[in-house]
Amino acid sequence: TMPLSRHTGQIPESNWTLGFREMTEPWKGAVGCLGVAVFFAMTIGIISWQALEQSPEEWVLRGRAGGMLWERRRGALVLRALPAGRRVAAIAVGSVPAAEPPPPRDHCWHDGGQFCYSWEEDAELRLSLEPPGTPGTECYGVRWTPLRPDVVLKDCFSMANVSWYGGPSTRAQRWPLNGAESAAQPFVSGDLTTHPDGFGPVLDRYFLGSTGVTVSVAPDVPLLVSLESHRHFCLETPAGREEPLRYQLCLSADVAAAQRHMGNPPAGSPMWRYHGPEGSAAKIRRGLRALVRRLKRHRLQEGVVVALGERGTAILAAADHMPSERRKRQDPALVEPLQLSITLSPYASITSPLFLRSLQHGEAAGYWLSRQPRAGGSSIPLLTSWKGQLCARLNVTSEAALIWYLARARRLKQALGATYMVFEGVEGNSFLEQDVPPPAELAGDGYTRVLAAALATLGNGTIISAGARSSHLPLFIQMSPLRSDWSHAGLKGLIPSVLHYSLLGYNFLIPDTVGGSLAGDSTGDPELFVRWLQIVTFLPVMAFGSPPWLCCDSWVLNLTRQSIQRHQDFVVPLLLKYSEEWQSLGHPIFRPAWWLSPTDPTAFTIEDEFLIGDEVLVAPIIEKGQTHRDIFLPGEGHLWLDTSSAHVFDGGTTLRNYSASLAEVPVFVK
Repeated sequence: TMPLSRHTGQIPESNWTLGFREMTEPWKGAVGCLGVAVFFAMTIGIISWQALEQSPEEWVLRGRAGGMLWERRRGALVLRALPAGRRVAAIAVGSVPAAEPPPPRDHCWHDGGQFCYSWEEDAELRLSLEPPGTPGTECYGVRWTPLRPDVVLKDCFSMANVSWYGGPSTRAQRWPLNGAESAAQPFVSGDLTTHPDGFGPVLDRYFLGSTGVTVSVAPDVPLLVSLESHRHFCLETPAGREEPLRYQLCLSADVAAAQRHMGNPPAGSPMWRYHGPEGSAAKIRRGLRALVRRLKRHRLQEGVVVALGERGTAILAAADHMPSERRKRQDPALVEPLQLSITLSPYASITSPLFLRSLQHGEAAGYWLSRQPRAGGSSIPLLTSWKGQLCARLNVTSEAALIWYLARARRLKQALGATYMVFEGVEGNSFLEQDVPPPAELAGDGYTRVLAAALATLGNGTIISAGARSSHLPLFIQMSPLRSDWSHAGLKGLIPSVLHYSLLGYNFLIPDTVGGSLAGDSTGDPELFVRWLQIVTFLPVMAFGSPPWLCCDSWVLNLTRQSIQRHQDFVVPLLLKYSEEWQSLGHPIFRPAWWLSPTDPTAFTIEDEFLIGDEVLVAPIIEKGQTHRDIFLPGEGHLWLDTSSAHVFDGGTTLRNYSASLAEVPVFVK
C-alpha cells in the first residue's frame, strides 16, 4: 500500500502528576515557564521539519511497476517508473486550482486501486489501476469529470526529455511530433490540401512516448488536440458540453516494448497517374493508350498500374451509361497489358445525373447525409463543397445507401476492366464543418471508420484516402499530397509520414507521386525527382505523375527503370515477409531507428532514416546539392553491411560524412 495522506493531528494532551499540584508557587511558576518554552521549541521544530522534509511530489496511486504522483508547485500529475523513480510523463492539469494539492482528501481511500479527489467547484479527478492489456505493461485510467458547464478539461503532456509519436498527421509532418505546431481543434481527419492548418487524413487517439509510455483516449470522448512545438501536446474537451475527459496511460520497459504491445494486402505495383486530356470519353481512351505506348517504348510497363482520376472515371462511366445491370466489361484493351485504377468518392454534385436520379426516385432522403428535420418536417440533404462543387455526401448510416453505392462501384470496376479502385473524400466530418450536431454514430471520425469498413468488402485492390481506427482492414491508404520542394511539406516530410502511418498500423501506403504533386519551388527539378525516387523504391507502391522523359535526362530514365526492378526483386519479398509479422504480432513494417535502439536518445529524433523490418536500413539524401550525410546504425551489438560497397560496420554507431552520389542511396542489411 501507499501513503495517501499525512497524519498531522494535534499533539496529545499531557497527563500532569498530582505532585505538581503540591509544589510551592515559585516552583510552579518556574516549571510552567520552562514547559511553555519547551512547547514552543517543539512546535517550531515540527513546523521546520515539515517545511524541510515535505516533498514537492506526493504519491497518490501506486502500482508495481510505477505510480502517479501529484506535483504541488505547478499542479501536475507525474508518472514515475519503479524502482528507480524514473520520470516517464508529466501532465500539466488545466482548469483547476494548481495551488490546492489533492492529498490528503482521497474519497476512494477504501480502495487501494483508486484515487479520487474533487475540486468542489470545478472538476473531479479519478485515477485507477487498470487490468494490463498485455504482459509487461501496467496501465492507469485517468478520468476528469467537470462539475460546471463552463469548465474546460485540459491535460498537457510535457515534451521535456520525452519524444512523442503518433496522434495526428500534419501538413509538414515531423518525427517526433515535438517539432509540430497546431492550434486546438477537433481531433478529426481532414484534407490537408484544402485545410493546410488542420489535421491530415490519418490519425489515432494514441500517443507513444520515448520513455515507454502510451496515451490512449477513449473513442467516445469529444476531443480537441493542440500541439505546441517543443513544449507540450494537449488533450481537451469542448467548452459547455460537461463531457468527461478519459484516457489511459500504459507503462512499458522502453519505447519499442510499448509499441510492440499495441496490438495482408499484397504489395502494390508501380502506379502511373494519368494527366492527359479529359474532355470526352474518346479523348480519355486515346490518352490512356498513348501513355501505355510511351511506357512500353521506355520499357517501364512491367506490372504497372495506370491511375485515372475521379473526373476521368466519371466521364467514362457516363459514356458507358453506368450503372447498368446488364452491362458487361466493355473495353478490355483500354490499358492492357497494364492494369487500370479508377477513382470514386462518396460525393455527388447536386447537378449530376446521379444525384438528380436519386431525387426522382425519392431516395435522396435516405442516400445522402441530411440535417435532422424539425417536428413534422422532411429531411434536407446536408450540402457541402467538394472539388469546387456543391455536393451531397453518401449516408453511411443507411444500409440501403451502402448496398447501392458498393454495387455501383463493383459494376463500374467490371465495366471498365479496373484492377484497383481509389476512394477519395473518405476523411472529415461534414456535420462538424457546418456546426450541425451529427448522429451519435458519426461523431468525431465515425464517418471515416464506417465507410472504410464498408469499402473493405470490395477486396484487396481498394485504396482509401483516410484512416481512423481502420488499420486492421485489408486496404491500401493514399498518403497526402506533398509539395514539389525540399521542405517538410515536400521531400523532408515523406519519411516522417511513412513512419507515422506505419506506427499507427497503416503499412500498405501509397506515397504521393515522385517529385510531389503540389506546385513548389522545385517543380521539374531532376535532382529532387531522383532523391524522391530513391525513397519510394523501398515503399509498397511507386507512384508517378510526371514521367521522367518529360523532366529529365536519359540517365534518370534508366535509373527509374532500375529502381522499379529493384522494388520488385528486393523490396516486395521483404514487404510480404514482414506483413506476416504485422498480422501476427502487430509490429509495423516500416520502423524508426529506435526500434533497435530503444534506450539510445540519439535514435529518438532521427527522421531521415527508416528500417524495413529488423534487417534493412534505408538512409537517403534529403538535402539539395548534398552527396554526403551522417548515418546512425541502430542496434548495439549488430553488424550492418553496405549493399553498395560490401563494407561492414558496427551497430550503435554513427557514420560521419558518408558518401552517396546522386545515383546512390545508402542501404544497409543487418
